[in-house]
Amino acid sequence: MKKLISAALAAIMVLTCLPFALAEENGLRFGADGTFTILQLSDTQDDAYPAWDMLNLVKTSIEFSSPDLIVLTGDLVEDHRVGDFGVDSVPFIEGVNVNDIDGGLNYEKTKANVEKAVDAVLSEIEKYDVPYVIALGNNDRKVGLSSEDWTRILTAYPHCVFFDESEDEQGGVDYHVTVKGNDGTDKFNVWLMDTCLHGISDEQVDWYRAESKKITSENGGVPLPALAFQHIQASDIGNLFEECSIWDEGAKKLNGRYVRLNREIASGYNFFGFEPGQTSYEFSAWKECGDVLGAFFGHQHVEGFQGIWDGIELGFTYGCEMAKTGPYGFRVFTLHEDDITNYENVLYRYEGSVTLGNVSVRREKNEPYKTYDDPFFATLAKIKNLFTAIFSALVDLFSD
Repeated sequence: MKKLISAALAAIMVLTCLPFALAEENGLRFGADGTFTILQLSDTQDDAYPAWDMLNLVKTSIEFSSPDLIVLTGDLVEDHRVGDFGVDSVPFIEGVNVNDIDGGLNYEKTKANVEKAVDAVLSEIEKYDVPYVIALGNNDRKVGLSSEDWTRILTAYPHCVFFDESEDEQGGVDYHVTVKGNDGTDKFNVWLMDTCLHGISDEQVDWYRAESKKITSENGGVPLPALAFQHIQASDIGNLFEECSIWDEGAKKLNGRYVRLNREIASGYNFFGFEPGQTSYEFSAWKECGDVLGAFFGHQHVEGFQGIWDGIELGFTYGCEMAKTGPYGFRVFTLHEDDITNYENVLYRYEGSVTLGNVSVRREKNEPYKTYDDPFFATLAKIKNLFTAIFSALVDLFSD
């Protein structure tokens, strides 16, 4: 009996240590030149018949950035939607979910579609022998697979580092991986948080807080600098916006008033307005622990901006799903071991198409909207803004 218990405990220890061993084996450490590059991709969001340009975006981004780690911020698959004409070999079918005749989800057929859709993306990444981590998204959760299902699927890929540390009631797969320096000690941390269907739960935040403080204690009382990644944004990203007039350039309609990206603290491209004035439980935990330098999200697809609020950088990264309108793109972070808190962060757009043979990558402009010194052009801009606002209001009226 004692031998059986010892064997069982040994097995548990091996399984517990496996993810950390994987991270070490996959080379999460600064290079000899003192740099470490992270590539963020989000919302590949496809089915068993992947879009040509989605796969090419993945390929192009890796070859362009030569990353040491790839972070996928959710929505690997599309659960169910119609409308992907011209982007893949099977038009008008977009989604992995299969329903039985009674309307219920066919688990086995859906799971097979998920595996095929995931394989299209991950087998492309595997070609480059680069470790990658994943924060699941809401569409990944809509396919009816459990966290255990997802873990079995994803950990079958040699370079995928994916495991659950939080054990929260919501079932989110939350974990972190560390990057070692040339002296062999931990220098940087990467948090991966699972926003499940609607966002981070307080219990998940409590797990992060406890784990972060534990890491700080092990690091001699000094927080280990970190970036946090998750699919659905923290509400605090709205603090990068300011209230404005209907006449102002960059104005976005939001709950009966107008806001725009605050150019004093933020830059990039934005399509929607977000609510300023909020402080989430998660953001408060980041501030309390003092380790998170920046937090980056996907989910919104067409948002490509970043800014610093209360000392923490917040940003959206474009999606990769070609069945939805662009922009499409990816984000690249470059860390420097000798100046680790001053990382480089660049967002890129993927433009053109493989079918037309005109694919290009360009750095996103850091100008959210233009301003005009010339009175004539300034007046024209205000008139344009007014008609845009009227059109937006009409769309809202008839879409209710």
